[in-house]
Amino acid sequence: MKQNDTRIKTIYLSGPIMDEHEGTARAWRDNAKKLLSEKFRLLDPMRRKFKDREVDSANEIVEFDLQDVRDADILLVNYSKASIGTSMEIFYAAHDLGRFVVAFSPFEFKECSPWMVRYSTKILPSLEEACQYILTHFGHTEN
Repeated sequence: MKQNDTRIKTIYLSGPIMDEHEGTARAWRDNAKKLLSEKFRLLDPMRRKFKDREVDSANEIVEFDLQDVRDADILLVNYSKASIGTSMEIFYAAHDLGRFVVAFSPFEFKECSPWMVRYSTKILPSLEEACQYILTHFGHTEN
C-alpha cells in the first residue's frame, strides 16, 4: 500500500507576462504568494530577469518556464486575457504531464476559450477563490 504523499506541493504561477505591464504581471503573483506560501512552494517566472523579444533569451525563457511547469504539482493560472505562453503552459501541464490546473478569470463560462475550459481542471472567478480551492484540496500534510 502506498503511503500518503506528505511533501510540500509546488505551484507554478502561470499568467500573462509579455505585453503586460510589469506591475500587473507581478501584483497578482505577490498576492498569491501571500495566500499560499505558508503551505506550498511557489515558482514565479518573474524571478528571472529576461527581456521579452530578445533573440538570445527567447529559448531560455521558454525552457526555464517549461522546467518550472515540470517541477510543479499544480498550476495556478491568471486567465484574465489571452496569452500564448500561458496557453502553452496549461496545455503542456494538463495534457502532457497530467498536472492539476486551477485558473481564475473574470470571464463567464460562455466567454472562455474551449481550450482553456478543456485543459483547466477548475476555473474560478477570483484569485482568492482559486487559492482557497487549492488550500482546501491540497493544503493538508497529514501522515
